[in-house]
Amino acid sequence: LADGRTILVASDRISAFDVVLPRGIPHKGQVLTQLSWHMLQATAHVAPNWAVASPDPNVVIGHTAKTVPVEMVVRGYLAGHAWRQYKAGHRMLCGAEMPEGLKENDKFPQPLITPSTKAEEGHDEDITPAEILEQGLCTQEEWDTMCRYALALFAEGTRLAAQQGLILVDTKYEFGRTGPGRNGMPGGRILLIDEIHTPDSSRYFYADGYQERQDTNAPQKQLSKEFVREWLIAHDFMGKEGQRVPEMDDAFVRSVTERYTELYERITGQRLVPAPTVDMNARVQRALEEYLG
Repeated sequence: LADGRTILVASDRISAFDVVLPRGIPHKGQVLTQLSWHMLQATAHVAPNWAVASPDPNVVIGHTAKTVPVEMVVRGYLAGHAWRQYKAGHRMLCGAEMPEGLKENDKFPQPLITPSTKAEEGHDEDITPAEILEQGLCTQEEWDTMCRYALALFAEGTRLAAQQGLILVDTKYEFGRTGPGRNGMPGGRILLIDEIHTPDSSRYFYADGYQERQDTNAPQKQLSKEFVREWLIAHDFMGKEGQRVPEMDDAFVRSVTERYTELYERITGQRLVPAPTVDMNARVQRALEEYLG
């Protein structure tokens, strides 16, 4: 917008392994938007963020910022990519040391920051803080600020999840630089941008029974997008060249909607009221016109 704000509309499309899957997930965009809006408001006292208003269930309006091309991945537990690296014998991940003697889904002594590149095309790649600075992706001051914000956000996200009987296992945060201030908008700052603490950006375990499952080497019950990745892997797809996306039947698509809805309701303590899906473009346009006057 002319005043320096950005309108972000979340669709129902879903991606995995950096590939947009062929079928959308009904109400996924609404879940991501409303959960992000909820979390951005709940953590604004911890780190400044971009969000200003949410005039429609699929829309957030906020400050414009130039993306810092680094994803700040914070890990509280040995899961997902970290576990796969650990199992392969690695004890250093993106410059962070993982202790010996852990098993899958164990808690780290303290959260680790394991950054990755923010690729414009293709796959994000692991990167160390030293490499980030060497490549000029951000300044030392910006890196220090993003680390401070990321750890504070993870701590607050952990507290909010615990109130709802969940464990925030790992997540990623993205940050941007604002330009010169104008029209009352802030300038020259690092802001938290994009979505936070959603099933697309985060992994949650159920707290109830976590320790028992660890003690008996049972799989952890989790709420995240990981189950989509696991389904794809089981169907021989990991986004590699030559692989074809498996067919997503109606039953699987419904199950994904149900999982997204469950996470929203668990993490917020609120019921999701599905927004009308007939002519969504017109619905969004009306909401924006009303908000913008």
